[in-house]
Amino acid sequence: MEPEFIAQEGVGVPDALQRLWTPHRMAYIRGENKPIADDRALCPFCTLVELDDAEALVIARGELCYVVLNLYPYNPGHLMVVPFRHVADYTDLTDAETVELAGHTRRAMRVARKVAAPHGFNIGMNQGVIAGAGIAAHLHQHLVPRWGGDANFMPVIGHTKVLPQLLGETRALLADAWETVD
Repeated sequence: MEPEFIAQEGVGVPDALQRLWTPHRMAYIRGENKPIADDRALCPFCTLVELDDAEALVIARGELCYVVLNLYPYNPGHLMVVPFRHVADYTDLTDAETVELAGHTRRAMRVARKVAAPHGFNIGMNQGVIAGAGIAAHLHQHLVPRWGGDANFMPVIGHTKVLPQLLGETRALLADAWETVD
């Protein structure tokens, strides 16, 4: 039996490829909720800490930094370590902020290993818009768990990420494990 195709006017000839639609990503693509310049009142990293941890996807809070799930993850369990202080450049962190940021990053790796057993991690910061920072006005360090084969055809060919778990569920697992890992 021949598969049934739905054609939209002006879209072209059906090509037998299946498509996964992710319209929720348009908010990110359009830059919605991104701060303009250095406007702290519009900075999501400054405003989300006013919310309940579960609602804000916050995993843990320290004295100077906190850990939060990325709302637009590259992979399941994509975390960010963020200083509470609204600062754009790594060199502007205090020594104490630098130490806590590093400690939270190390602990986040241990927690992710316990919860999801990734094979590796990508860890880094994009400093400035030109370097790829989506929110350049507020420094944040990414911690992306990686598994063999996770960069398969879906993101490479299909430009689609497959996240097997809702962000709230991922947050709960990581937050619970945070307290059990040094």
